[in-house]
Amino acid sequence: MLKILGRASSINVRKVLWLCDELGIDFHREEWGEGFKSPDEAEFLALNPNAMIPVIQDDGFVMWESNAIIRYLANAYGGEWLYPPHPRARAPVDQWIDWQATELNTSWRYAFMSLVRNSPAHQDPRLLAAACKGWSHTMGILNKQLEKTGQYVAGKHFSLADIPVGLSVNRWYETPLDHPNLPAVRAYYERLTERSGYATWGRNGTP
Repeated sequence: MLKILGRASSINVRKVLWLCDELGIDFHREEWGEGFKSPDEAEFLALNPNAMIPVIQDDGFVMWESNAIIRYLANAYGGEWLYPPHPRARAPVDQWIDWQATELNTSWRYAFMSLVRNSPAHQDPRLLAAACKGWSHTMGILNKQLEKTGQYVAGKHFSLADIPVGLSVNRWYETPLDHPNLPAVRAYYERLTERSGYATWGRNGTP
């Protein structure tokens, strides 16, 4: 059985958990205090030298980095409908997965650490205002893409890209800031909530 190491409150762990729901993959999830006392324990560092979650163990095969993990699982567990094998069909899926990891993640970091994590190192009002503006700009890019497709981020059909992007949309709405009116993003949020995996691991009150 697939083993997932990491707490369910982590947005990156939730990518893997949601995908398991979509593909019907049986798994066992382990948090600290079960197999490991802390993520910097030597045994865990032997699995992931970055001391970051999630990590998966699949019949002796070990992987870390959440977006690499979901690509692997889609390939290994019949997820062609989410992650197409044809290069031109797959390319926009990869494009939006990578956009979430680079542009979108970067835009939210300061605001999220300030407003949700209440980090003392992220309380400069000017930097916070700039971060909120930048995050809104990036979400505006997503809104334009969703206006274009009319459905999901990489096209008309739900794909692997909607997992990291959809969790990011939940983080956007769960963070206490002034949200500009983005109708296509809001409609996307409601559309994703119809999926059981998103209702369980995404839109569940956890940012």
